This record gives sequence, C-alpha cells and structure tokens, in this order.
Amino acid sequence: MGVPMIRCGCDVCRSKDPRDNRTRSSIFVQAQDRSWIVDTGPEFRIQALREHIESIDAVLYSHAHADHVMGFDDLRRFQTAARPTIPVYASIETMQHLERVFAYAFSPKFHFPGYLRPERHVIDGPFTLGKTEIHPIPSEHGTAHVFGFLFRQDNRSIAAYLSDCKTVYPKGVETLQGVETLILGTPCRRSHPTHMNLAEGVAFARSLNARQAYFTHLSHDFAHSATEKELPDNAFLAYDGLRLDL
Repeated sequence: MGVPMIRCGCDVCRSKDPRDNRTRSSIFVQAQDRSWIVDTGPEFRIQALREHIESIDAVLYSHAHADHVMGFDDLRRFQTAARPTIPVYASIETMQHLERVFAYAFSPKFHFPGYLRPERHVIDGPFTLGKTEIHPIPSEHGTAHVFGFLFRQDNRSIAAYLSDCKTVYPKGVETLQGVETLILGTPCRRSHPTHMNLAEGVAFARSLNARQAYFTHLSHDFAHSATEKELPDNAFLAYDGLRLDL
C-alpha cells in the first residue's frame, strides 16, 4: 500500500528517515545496450521523473495486481517517432488482464495519435533483450501465478528480481542458484499466506548462495535503520531511489 499508509500513525509511517517513505515496488534496468522496466505501479510517473528516466526499450510484468500495473498509461511518454510502440512482456494470464483493463491501448480500433501502443510479447520461456538473457522464474503468489526474472550476461547470473512470491518452483530455485544479487519482496514480519516474510526471505537467499540480497516491497513493519541491524552482513533493505552498479 506504500508507506506512509493511509490512516496510520505508527512510528514508521511518521518516520523522518527518507528510506522509510516507500512507493510501490519496481525496478529500472540499464544494460550496455538496452534498458527496461519491471512493473509500472501507481507511482510510476513519479518514479520516472525522480530517476530522470528518458528512454526504455521494453516493459516486463511480473503479474497484473494493481500495485504493479496501474502506471501503465504513463508509458505513452516513452513512445517516439523512432519508437512508435512499447514492447510489453508478460505471461499469457497477465497479458489477458492487461488487455482487459487497458483495452483502449491494445485494441486496434483505438489507435489514435497520442495513445499508448503496446507491442505484445507473451513470455513462454527465456528470451533476450540485446545481450541480456532473461529467464522467467515461475512462482506462486497466493492464487496468482507470477514471474520473477533472472538477468544473465556472459554466463553470469547477475541479478534476479522477485517482487511477489510465497513459493518458487523447484526448477526456478535451480535456475537461481548462485545468483550474484537477489532482489526479493518480503512485505511483512509475520507469516503471510501469499508472500515470504523477512525471515523466509533471508533463508531463501541463503539457500541460493546469493552473494548479496536486497529486500523490497516493504510495508510499515520495517524501520529501515533498525531492521538493517538485524540482517546478515550480505543482506540489506532496498529503498526508493537505490542504485546498484552490477
């Protein structure tokens, strides 16, 4: 829901630490030859302005829940005469949800000047963006089947991003083994039916032999400064505006 949360006066929601002010989870990836977004939450416009993002080559969607897609319309600002469409990558289930909610963008009868024109790419296995191999990681998020994404170059598993998941299927766990940087959603401290909590996230990162882990998609359960003191030396809380040079 973002932090501060509506109708909450807890210590974290009233915190003056800017790292405790959280918009909805997303990442922007800049490789040598391509750039892309994973998910466009409700604050996507604000995030893009804050980070001075001028160009993207593709958008990847993990799933179609509102906190991951409701900035979709603002993708129109990344269309240009040289790039008249925006490549959108998603599972068939997620793509169907996007086509329903944003029918004006996907339907040919609404292709008027200025409207967003997504270029549909259904993910059914690994694919490439430039020199980067992207491996979808199927996971369970309650009743939703979602994708995390592993980014590989030159036989390096450089980073993986799994924002919403409770269970990662065995094949995905195998694919993720030895990932250098794991970015994992752990919204809560308590046990949760559709998400890993922080303790489960720490254990999962350890099971993958990840070189470092960043925990994201955080609720007001976590005060940044205090929580980081609880974590292993190679684990950290993500925060809005965090930049990693990988």
